[in-house]
Amino acid sequence: MSEEVKVIGLWASPFSKRIELALKLKGIPYEYIEEDITNKSDLLLKYNPIHKKVPVFVHNGKVIAESVIILQYIDETWKQEPNILPQDPYDKATALFWANFMDGKFIQSISTLLTVGENKENAVEEACGLLQFLENELIEKKKKFFGGDEIGLVDIVANFIGYWLSLLQDVVKVEILTKDKFPVLFQWTDEFVNHIVVQETLPPKEKLVAYFQVLFGSN
Repeated sequence: MSEEVKVIGLWASPFSKRIELALKLKGIPYEYIEEDITNKSDLLLKYNPIHKKVPVFVHNGKVIAESVIILQYIDETWKQEPNILPQDPYDKATALFWANFMDGKFIQSISTLLTVGENKENAVEEACGLLQFLENELIEKKKKFFGGDEIGLVDIVANFIGYWLSLLQDVVKVEILTKDKFPVLFQWTDEFVNHIVVQETLPPKEKLVAYFQVLFGSN
């Protein structure tokens, strides 16, 4: 009997795409259900009544929300390689720290940038300061990915930086992540978006740019 594995997501959401990437990396078949966040479905409200947002993960009737928590669940439920989280307790804690850093401080800095209007200099400076920590982490690791030689939790959570950020900064006309400022992190973005499995999860560039222009083009 096949397992029930469903992802309720949004095509443009890096948070939703994290879950699809993890499932594809592990070779787990799943059903994808597209959500209209402007007219939230009864299914979404039933499965995630607290946050009312995507992604939502359903496994054999068990419902899990919040992308990093879902990623942990996937890794602990399906043991086959590749491992998403490190096996060493310290390395696992460190990976979760960086995941929290990106979903907390960095995403908040981008949210600030998108709401400050014309005076973006301070917000850009703050975002660049946060990216420097990630640049330093990659320099210290001396590996292709945050996860080492293969994509791991931090890489998956950093998908926004790897793909969405470059398109967004063009739309809002700021420079945050550039090759000159962050050569190692910039190289990571190239390795990440050209990974064969990652490419299967990325939304079309033109469609995403048009989506950003509608949301943020006047900023």
